[in-house]
Amino acid sequence: MGIEVKHPTEPVTLAIIGCGQRGDSYARYSLIEPTKCKIVAIAEPRSKTRALFASTYDVDSSLVFETWEQFHKASAETIQTIGKRLADAVVIAVHDHLHARLVIAFSAQGYDILCEKPMATSIEHCLQIEAAVKDAGIIFGMGHVLRYSPYSRAVTEVVRSGQLGQLVNAQHIEPIGHWHFSHSYVRGNWSKESESSFSLMTKSCHDIDILSHWLYPDTPVRVSSFGGLQHFRKSSKPVGAGDATRCLDCLYESQCPYSAKKGKSPLVYLDRVAQNAVGWPVSTLVDGLPDIENITDALKNGPYGKCVYESDNDVCDNQVVNLQYASGATVSFTMVAYTTLICERQTRLHFTHGEIVGDMSQFTVTDFRSGEKTIHEPPSEGGGHGGGDFGLIRAFIEAVRTRQQDLLDTDVTDVLNSHLTVFAAEHSRKTGVVVDYKEFEIAARRAWDGGMTLTGS
Repeated sequence: MGIEVKHPTEPVTLAIIGCGQRGDSYARYSLIEPTKCKIVAIAEPRSKTRALFASTYDVDSSLVFETWEQFHKASAETIQTIGKRLADAVVIAVHDHLHARLVIAFSAQGYDILCEKPMATSIEHCLQIEAAVKDAGIIFGMGHVLRYSPYSRAVTEVVRSGQLGQLVNAQHIEPIGHWHFSHSYVRGNWSKESESSFSLMTKSCHDIDILSHWLYPDTPVRVSSFGGLQHFRKSSKPVGAGDATRCLDCLYESQCPYSAKKGKSPLVYLDRVAQNAVGWPVSTLVDGLPDIENITDALKNGPYGKCVYESDNDVCDNQVVNLQYASGATVSFTMVAYTTLICERQTRLHFTHGEIVGDMSQFTVTDFRSGEKTIHEPPSEGGGHGGGDFGLIRAFIEAVRTRQQDLLDTDVTDVLNSHLTVFAAEHSRKTGVVVDYKEFEIAARRAWDGGMTLTGS
C-alpha cells in the first residue's frame, strides 16, 4: 500500500483524533483553506463535543467515532478489504499519555501524523515513536507551533542568515500567566505529573525546541535546572478563605486573584459566559457549548471550581533551565506562572556582531558594525500562537501532499533530541546535578529495550 503525491487541486484528507481545543485549532484551517485540506473523520468520546465538531466540519456520520480504537479498527478493515486508509493523515490531539500508543498504531497503518506536543511523557515512549515513524517512512509533524508563526520564521531567517555573526547567548522567558497557570496547571488536565507530565514538558517543550532550532546545528553538552511549586499549595491559602474548598462557597473569593467566579482577572468563568465569551478557557469546562447553567454546575462539582490552594496539583510553577552548547554558546530559559503576560514570550539573542530583542509581536535587530536598528513587525495570519497553529498545519498539509518531510523543517529525530533536552533539564532539577547531555542521551538509548513495544490496540 504505497503513498502517492497528491494532485495540487486535491485536498489532503484528515482524521482528527481528539476534538478538544487543540484538535479544533488545527481543524479550523480546513475552513479557511477548503481546497488544501478536508476533515473526513473524527474520534471524540464526549457526545456533545463530538456532534458539534461533526456538524462544524460536515463529517459524514459513518466516519464519526467515539473512540480512537473504533477508528483504528474501521481503518484496518478498509485497508484489508480495499487497500485504502480512511484519510491521508491523522491529527493526534488526545491526552499526553496516549500520544505514543496512537502514533505507533497509526504509523503502522501508514498514516502521516501530526502529533500535538509533547511527543510523549517518557523517554522510552519518545524512543518508541522515533522507531515507529522511521520504520513506517511516514511524514511526521510535531505540535511545536512556535517554529511556524510569522514572527518566529522571521527571527529564524535573521539567525540563519549569519548577518549578525555567531549566536553566543540566548535569554528566553515563557510567562505563562497567573490565571492561565491556575486554569491549566492547578485545576486543569496538566496539574499532576502522574496523570500527564512535568510542566516544563507539557508547557515549555516547544520553547526548548525553538531555542534548539535557532542554535542548530550546535548541540547541547551540559544542562542544569532549578525550580519548584512555590505558591499553589495549601500552606499559601489566605486565612480569610477559612475551610472553603470551592470558590462558590468562599467568603474570600471576591479578593482572590484566582477566583473561578468573578474578579479583576480575565479568568472569570461565570462572568465570561454571561458576556457570551464561550471560547477557551470556558469551553474546556463542559461537553458542548458553555452556558450559565452548565458552567455553574461545573464550578460546583468539577475541578475548575476548586480552590487553587485545595487542589491536588504538584507541577512546578516556576523553573529555570541553563544550557551550554558544544560551540560554547549559552542559553537561559525561564518558565514562570506569576505574570500578566499570557504566553507573550520575551527573547534576547546575542550574537558576535549584533542582537535580536523580541516579544512575539515585534523584534528589533541591532547591527553593531553599522549601528543600525531595524524593527520587524511580522503580520499575524490568524490562528493561535501568533499564527503558529495555522503555520504548522499549513506546512504539514503541504508536506503530506508533496511527500517532503523537509517542508516541516524538522524530523522525528530532531523532535526527539529537543525532548531529551527537556528530560535532561528535569533530571537536573530533581537530582541537583549538572547533566552531561551526551552521556544522558547515550544512557537513555541504552536503557531502552527495543523489544519493549506498545501495541496499537
